Amino acid sequence: MAIFAIMLYYRRKILLALLQAFDGQLGKTDLQKLLLLVSKLQSKPSFDFVPHRFGCYSYQSSWDLRALKAYGIVSESDTGWHITKVENYQGMLTHDDKSHINHIARVYKNHSTDQLIKATYLKYPYYAIRSEKAPQILNVEELKRVEQYASTNQDKALFTIGYEGITIEAYFNKLIRNNVKVLCDVRRNALSQKMGFSKTTLNSVCTSLGIKYIHIPNLGIPSEKRQNLKTQKDYDVLFAEFENIYLVNQTDNLYGILSLLDKYSRVALTCFEAAPCQCHRSKVAKAITELPEWSYELKHL
Repeated sequence: MAIFAIMLYYRRKILLALLQAFDGQLGKTDLQKLLLLVSKLQSKPSFDFVPHRFGCYSYQSSWDLRALKAYGIVSESDTGWHITKVENYQGMLTHDDKSHINHIARVYKNHSTDQLIKATYLKYPYYAIRSEKAPQILNVEELKRVEQYASTNQDKALFTIGYEGITIEAYFNKLIRNNVKVLCDVRRNALSQKMGFSKTTLNSVCTSLGIKYIHIPNLGIPSEKRQNLKTQKDYDVLFAEFENIYLVNQTDNLYGILSLLDKYSRVALTCFEAAPCQCHRSKVAKAITELPEWSYELKHL
């Protein structure tokens, strides 16, 4: 079946093989915990995770499961996922990945949900820093260890971050580890072909992770201006025009970001490019640092 072959990215085979190893069905929370344990065994993890309200969570895996559901390969209940199209999914994996999944199945097959949650919290405490369950299942010493992984830095700082070449989980882990409280999207059009980075989804993920999202389109560069950028010189010419002709008229928006810094302490500017020198967010940040009231730190993530 051609459509079946097309949609089966390797990471989706990992999901299906994991479900298969647990008799074709898993609770939603169990699946996330087991997927973390498998991914941590891989030399190149199939999924990344963020610390969420019940511990580790992979947005990509959730989106992949929805895609598999749309193809009729899995079904979803209120609490779990079930394979509906039976295939030899483990046979589609590398030898190492098949071994990893079988190992996890042998060790954790009889664990309850709370036992799985606790196992992942103890093994990977970072993912428990936002957990609502941690106080119920960890003792005082275990909770103290989790707290050591949570950033509590409240020093006022402006950050810039791009999402090119990284997963949405890796992106948000940078924000979480730097205790960023507000994400300012400085794209003119907050749309992206990269899953998770269009405005609606990005805002939703921010909300779920306790980060305020603000879109400031007037600080963006029109898409037509960004065509045919091949060399650093091309970027430099564009950014010089942006600074000298456009950004000088955006004082209100620049001061708006400065006021966010005063209120929330940790604010990040975001756009696409990984390298700050190839993204106008660095010029927006520079303009903010040149305001008379600036007295904070600027960091490029």
